[in-house]
This record gives sequence, structure tokens and C-alpha cells, in this order.
Amino acid sequence: MFRLIGRTYGIFGMKTSVQRIVIVGGGTAGWLSACGLAAKLPGLAITLVEAPNIPTIGVGEGTWPTMRESLATIGIAESEFLRECDAAFKQGSRFDGWTDGAVDDSYLHPFTAPLPGDMRDMLAAWQAGDQSTPFSAAMTPQHAVCAHNLAPRQRTMPDYAGALNYGYHLDAGKFAALLARHATGRLGVTRIAAEVTGVKVDHDGDIAALHLRDHPTLAGDLFIDCSGQAALLIGGSCGAGWIDRSDISFNDRALAVQVPVAPGSPVASQTIGTAHEAGWLWDIGLPTRRGIGCVYSSRFLSNDRAAQILADYVAAKVPGTDPALLRPRQLTFATGHRDRFWVGNCLAVGLSAGFIEPLEASAIVLIELSIKTLTENFPRSRAAMTIHAARFNALFRYRWDNIVEFLKLHYVLSRREEPYWQAQRSPATIPDRLAENLALWRDQPPSAWDFPRVDEMFPAASQQFVLYGMGFPLPVGGPPPTATAIARVRDVAGKARALAAALPANRDYFAAMAAQRSAQKDHAVP
Repeated sequence: MFRLIGRTYGIFGMKTSVQRIVIVGGGTAGWLSACGLAAKLPGLAITLVEAPNIPTIGVGEGTWPTMRESLATIGIAESEFLRECDAAFKQGSRFDGWTDGAVDDSYLHPFTAPLPGDMRDMLAAWQAGDQSTPFSAAMTPQHAVCAHNLAPRQRTMPDYAGALNYGYHLDAGKFAALLARHATGRLGVTRIAAEVTGVKVDHDGDIAALHLRDHPTLAGDLFIDCSGQAALLIGGSCGAGWIDRSDISFNDRALAVQVPVAPGSPVASQTIGTAHEAGWLWDIGLPTRRGIGCVYSSRFLSNDRAAQILADYVAAKVPGTDPALLRPRQLTFATGHRDRFWVGNCLAVGLSAGFIEPLEASAIVLIELSIKTLTENFPRSRAAMTIHAARFNALFRYRWDNIVEFLKLHYVLSRREEPYWQAQRSPATIPDRLAENLALWRDQPPSAWDFPRVDEMFPAASQQFVLYGMGFPLPVGGPPPTATAIARVRDVAGKARALAAALPANRDYFAAMAAQRSAQKDHAVP
């Protein structure tokens, strides 16, 4: 063995050890990455560099069910997470006004999959029953649970277990703080509060070290860029290009506000997305507040008009709130992603990799999937890193394309007539693969043949809930439904009634949790 420029080389002259991980940036991306790496790969030296006084953007306040596995893996109890992050349960997304804007225009994309079996058979059974029953209500009891603001689990269940599939709504700032405490206090991650002022590059183009303001130079073997839209490493020293997707996904701005809620008021079981003339509004219920925002396209809507749409929504949906007293934050975002997410020994995670509007909450799950992919395929040597990087780039380019296509599906199926919505349906803005699938799905329902990869972000079930929630034509010419399919659809209503009787309201769940916590403090020994 011999040394060259501070690196260890083997008989073939290849760098052989990846031991020091440097993460640039905190927030959800940085600290979730740090926790995931430290928990899954003990023995690595993990350092996170976080510039002081950088606020959390806080748009990604909804997670997927994958977060339950992530939290369990890094060792955070569910009760601690719920308490520290002012979190609530999320069981899906409800879309109001997206199809035609009528008063009764609403459908649910729940987290629990449709009934098992051939979907053509299930569709026939659905149509043979009550025609007024929405697709999601016929396919899963989660529709009824969400409609009644119920929790997906009882408090006596083990952590992260539920009667139905669920994720979370959370306070993004509090979540990042919890992860930071957990990483540094329990998992051995080192935090450096400093600004990155420069990058030292190796002779072969790898990042060798970071120059920090008022701190020594920090060397590393693998660098994780979680610096947000600044993309300090991946877009700076690594030179990864940017692929603009605004030709397909028009929205590029948002106004976000936090609205206090009355004590005892219901806590919604799903994110609510309400369409407006040039975009949509999100409404996320937490135990102490609601996060509400207006997403829109600056090509079709002025900032002032967006502010008025947001104020009108708050006045209508949160009684007793004076919209004039609220101070929304203006968010501007580029729509797109990097052409490469892993370059040399630098991997982009979070907003540094890209961003498409917050519809369907893909931001946090991309962080989870990035770290899962890295930890399960960790490059122990620099030679292997090049192979892992190529595979990672191919996989995540597929995933970003999948996100763009699935979000576009929500707009393509709309019949709204405002200029914005008409433009969304223009064939020139529809990705080729989505157009091909839409043609295919007139003959047969979406299936695993259309989405065959492991860990598909939006599998056939997700496509089905949007398609048939928005009134997409059912395949014609099939046989009548089987008795098995009819019985399964009929059983959903019975299961919904049973769960409604057994599950607590979200508000009651959190009130009982708080009361138990208070009682434990009262009985604690000084």
C-alpha cells in the first residue's frame, strides 16, 4: 500500500476506502440523511455542516407511509415523533374542484390500495353496484375513515402499526430539529455550524475537502449535497446540469401561511388540495394549526390575485380567522431537476436534486428513497462509486420522470375551462409515456405491467385512484363481474362501519396522548 495526496491506494492504484461522509446543509434533507446513514451504516464518520440561521422552507409538510419505516429504522418512537413535531396522521390526499369545479367535485387518493384481484373485475363490480359510490369508497374503507376525521390506529397498537396504511402531516421545522437532536445525541453525528466558502478539488475531479468560514478545512470521501436550491456542490463544483420541466409542470410559485385552529376542532385525515383558476391550494391539518398555501403559475396569475385567492379560502374554511392578520410567505421555485444526481463523489439529496410542485408530497419521500438506495448499495471503495453513481442516476431519472407524469395526470383529466387548465391539456405539454398510457388505459386498467420497477413511487393503484376518481372512461367489452368481486366490494362497506366504530377521532387520539404525557410528568420522581 502507498499514499498519494492523502488517499489510500491498492495494488491497482484505486482509492479503496470510503469512511468519511460529509453532509452539506441541514433541514429535513440533511438531518434525515444523517440519521439514515448513521443508523444503517455504523462505523462511518458522519459530519453535517449547517450554515447558521438558514430557515426551513417548510412546504414539504406531508409524508408517505414510507416515513414509518424510516423513523423505526433510525430509532425514533412514534409517540416522540408525534409529540415533538406537532404531527398528525395522513391517510391520503383529497382533491376538490379538479374535474370540473362543481360543488360536489371531489375524490380521494388514499394510502390503502384498492381491493386485490383483477382490476377489470373490480371495476365491473363497482359499476354493478350503487352508481353514486365513489371509486375510492368502493375499493377501500379508508374513504369512510377519512370522511369522519378518524385516526388510522388505536393508541394501544405497537408503534407504526395501523388498521390502515398511513403517513404523517408534520411541522417541518420541528421535524428537522428532532432529527438533529437524534443524530447528534444518539447516533454519533458531528455537527459543524459554519458556512461553506469554497471547495478543494482532487486532481481527478473529486471533492477532496470543503473550506469553511472560521473553521478548519473539512476533508471527506463522500459528500452529500443537501444545500437546497443553492445546490452548492452538485451544481457548483460538480457542474451537474439542470433539466427544466416547466414546459410540462407550470406552477412555479406559492404563498404559504400558518393558521391557528380552535381547541377541539377536527383534525383532517388527509391533505386537501383545492383547485383554483390557475393552480391549487393545499390545506394540511396539525393538532395546533393548519398549514395552508396557494400554488400557482406566474404565467397565468399575478401575486396579488394569488394572495386574494388564499385569503378567500382561509376566510371560508377556517371560521373566526381574519385573513388580513395573516402574513403569507412568498415562495418561488424552479421546476425541474439535475441531469445527474451523483457526480464523482458527490450525491444530491432533497431540493439540491430538484423540485416539482408539492402536489402528492413527493419531496420528502425522494429524500427517503435516495438514502435507502445509498445505504443498501453503499460504495465501500471509490472504484465502486462510479458504478453506483451510474445506476443511481438512471434510477432517479426514471423516478423524476414518473413524478412529472403522475402529477400531470391530475391536470390532463380535468375539464375546467380557465386558460390555465386548457393549457395543461394541450397535447404539446403531455409527456409521451403518459400519452401512451392514457391510450392504453382506455382498453385496460393500469397494472404492474405499466409500472414494473421495485419501489415504484406511483404504482398502478395510485394511477387508478386518480383516473377513476376523475371520471376516466372504464374499459368496455369485458365480462360481467364475478361473484367474488361483487362480494369483495360489498364487504368494504361493512369494514368501513366496523372501523368507524373502533377507531378514535384524530383530535381525541392526540388529546389522550397529551393527557397521558401530562400524567407521566406529574408522577415522575423529582
